[in-house]
Amino acid sequence: MKRICFFAFVLIVCVGSLRAQTSPTYWSDIQAFKKADSTRMPDHNSILLIGSSSFTKWKDVNEYFPGYPILNRAFGGSTLVDVIRYAYDVIMPYRPKQVLIYCGENDLASKDSISATEVLTRVKTLFGIIRTNFPNAAIGYVSIKPSPVRASIQVKVKQANKAIKAFFKLQKNAAFIDIYDAMLDAKLQMREELYVGDRLHMKPAGYEIWKKIMQPYLVK
Repeated sequence: MKRICFFAFVLIVCVGSLRAQTSPTYWSDIQAFKKADSTRMPDHNSILLIGSSSFTKWKDVNEYFPGYPILNRAFGGSTLVDVIRYAYDVIMPYRPKQVLIYCGENDLASKDSISATEVLTRVKTLFGIIRTNFPNAAIGYVSIKPSPVRASIQVKVKQANKAIKAFFKLQKNAAFIDIYDAMLDAKLQMREELYVGDRLHMKPAGYEIWKKIMQPYLVK
């Protein structure tokens, strides 16, 4: 009997391990959102933040924008492909009145050498998904920021920002929210003091810059 129980335990562990290995990237993040929603589903008509860790780590974003119904559903070090994959999990259930996107930096920094043109294509795909499902929602794209640790890709970052800005200029009820130049010093160099030790994620001073630029675009 003990031997049977032992083999049953081993089987359970193996199956669990296999599931862990085959679970899609960021699956645990999505399940955490769903668990939180099952406890209390956020109100509809929020200002929804989606994208990668510069939004994810903005844990106190609601304190920066008091009076605005902000819901943060950004996750991990996601790329645009990841956000597109989980669009029906992190966007659709909330029926937002506005969607703000910060994503694309990780795409450009990936080992696959993604080009600015490919990032634009991915942004268009995500934009299309949002617009098709929420034709009246405002959509904002926060420009890719200048991260010191990623100095080597800044040419691509600027190209991507320029292309995405041109695309958004042609869209209705949409805005390109440019934070790039505001994060540079008087000599147009990246400001190390705005970032934590990894030289990628921001200190509160960086988010203060974002706040001042983003606030006029928020929908009441």
